[in-house]
This record gives sequence, structure tokens and C-alpha cells, in this order.
Amino acid sequence: MNIDLTNTTTRRIQEALTQARHLMGGPAVGMVLTLIIVTDESAQYDAVRAATEAAREHPCRVLTVISRDSRGSSSRLDAEIRIGETGPGETVLLRMYGPLALHADSVVVPLLMPDTPVVTWWPGGKVPAAPGEDPLGRLAQRRVTDAYAARDRLGTLARLAEGYRPGDTDFAWTRLTSWRSLLAAALDQDHDRITSGEIAAEPDSPSAELLAAWLSTRLGVPVRRVVSDGPGITGARLTTTAGDITVTRPDGRVATLSRPDQPDRQVSLVRRPMAELLAEELRRLDPDEVYQESAQRFAKDLAAAGKAEAEAEAGAEAEAGAGEQAAQAEAPAEDAPEKDAGPKASANARTAKGKRK
Repeated sequence: MNIDLTNTTTRRIQEALTQARHLMGGPAVGMVLTLIIVTDESAQYDAVRAATEAAREHPCRVLTVISRDSRGSSSRLDAEIRIGETGPGETVLLRMYGPLALHADSVVVPLLMPDTPVVTWWPGGKVPAAPGEDPLGRLAQRRVTDAYAARDRLGTLARLAEGYRPGDTDFAWTRLTSWRSLLAAALDQDHDRITSGEIAAEPDSPSAELLAAWLSTRLGVPVRRVVSDGPGITGARLTTTAGDITVTRPDGRVATLSRPDQPDRQVSLVRRPMAELLAEELRRLDPDEVYQESAQRFAKDLAAAGKAEAEAEAGAEAEAGAGEQAAQAEAPAEDAPEKDAGPKASANARTAKGKRK
């Protein structure tokens, strides 16, 4: 059932939801949470489709906040209600115009499911630096972002790590669940002392940076990044005193686990779609301290690398400037005899003339 409401209010939306449930023969709500999606018109289709698929596992009310032109002088709220199309939940698309777009939380609060958790999701690249301080983020127990969708992926991940609040998470971390499970299972078996690690992935992969930070923190060894053609993460290598433990996945589907003195194993390691990532995040509503630890370790390492690079550039510039000053200081000394030649010659001439007299 689809219901379109133009220039409406939250009260009319709530009444339409209640009436639609009764018409469909389901007076009970039966939903376990409210999912707030903050997106734009271009990305709302994929986000709503992923949320609808995730709602099969987690029946929920999906409130999609789409802020249109906020420069207008008059506020307007349009709503599109979808019930019983492909899942057990309810989907409401809220399109806000004018100054109302700057106060989306005032529209969302009356539509939240009572006495149920709230999750806020930013599926696109435009995410607040501190989701926990955003008006829509403050309504939620869990806040989900995706640094991979941003233009500056690593910079976005670093800003999210610096602005972390309990309950924050990112799809860059969710994509690592299979990798972390496989590596943890490999390390649960007997192995020699690990001395270093290496993660190979496409350039600017936030998931690869988080995986390297997680391994480095947990194992206490340096883990470096290597650039590959992708897709995503293509390999992980842990160097031990007896040989390498490696996981390679060149095609994004099947991985090969290799251990010293053991036969290779083929493991399914498929890159998961957005709906599966969202469904996984909706399973837990408590803070993820391991993500926090890994993300902040990455941000710290990135800041240290940037500082070292800036100091190296400053040192190179200072050395180049000192060289130029030395060259300029030597130039007058070489020219001095030529400049003094005239006066010295005149003085010698006067001395010689005096002797002749």
C-alpha cells in the first residue's frame, strides 16, 4: 500500500500509518526498532531497498529523511508511506523543503516507535564529523556511517574516529567481519611468534586501514599497507619465525588460507551487499569498543605520518634555503678582488710616484 501526502504534518502521517495498518488487518505494530536514514534524492533508492531487505530480519519503521532545497522562505513537508510491499515493516519517505530541512529532528521525533531502540544511518559520503553530536544522531543508540562512500575516504574515517561517541560504527568496519573471523581462527591454532604483518588492498581503502590497525593493536607488531588493484582487500600476510600465514583473495569471492607445513584451504570470502551489512549492524545495539580502538589507532598513525612528512618537507626546505644563502654569501667574496682592484691600483700608483720623486 502506498500513500502520498503533500504539504502535510506529522500528525497526519501518524494517522495515515494507523489507518493503513487497520486496513491491512494488522492492528498490532510488531516492530522492534526505528531506522532513520539520512540521505539525498540520488541515493535514497538504494538505501531504502537495502533497509527493506534488512527489515525482513529486523522488522522496523524506516524513516527516510531527504532534505531538499533549504534556501526557500516557506517550509513544506511531503511524505510517501509504503506498507506491506516487500517486508513486514513500514517505510516513510520524508521530503523537507525550506527552513524545515534544517530542523529534521523536530519532524522525526513524533514518528519514532515508542519504547524501541533507534538507529541512524548515513549511507552516503556526506556524514557529520561527530555523528553523536548531530541532532538526528542524538536520537539514536546506534549510528552507522560509510567512509568508503566519501570522496576523502581516509580523511573521513579519521574525522569519525576523532569524533567517536559510544554507539558509532562504520561499514568499513562491518566489511571486515569475515576477514577478522578467518584471521582469528587461523591464529587460534598453534603458530610461532609473529614478527610483522602486511595488508594488501586497493588505494584509500578504509577497511584495509582498520584491519591493519586492528592486527597491529592486538598482536603488538608493525603492520604495513601495500597497494594492490583490488577489489577491496586482496590479501593479508602475517610473518612468523617459521614462515608466513597468508590469506589471499584476488577476485573478491574466494580466499586461500596458507599456513607453514599445512595444505592450503579454500574459504568463501564474498564481498557482501549493503543490505547484509546493515542487517549485521542492526543485530547489536551496544557500543563496539574494538571498532573504537582500531579507528582511533588508525587516526593516531595517520596524524603521526602526516606530522613526520611535514617535518621532512620543512627540513628539506630549510636545507635548500641554507644552501642558497651559502651560495649568495660566497658570491661577493669571489667578486671582492675585482671590486677592490681599482682603489688598490690607485694606491700603488701613488706610492710608486712618490718614490720616483
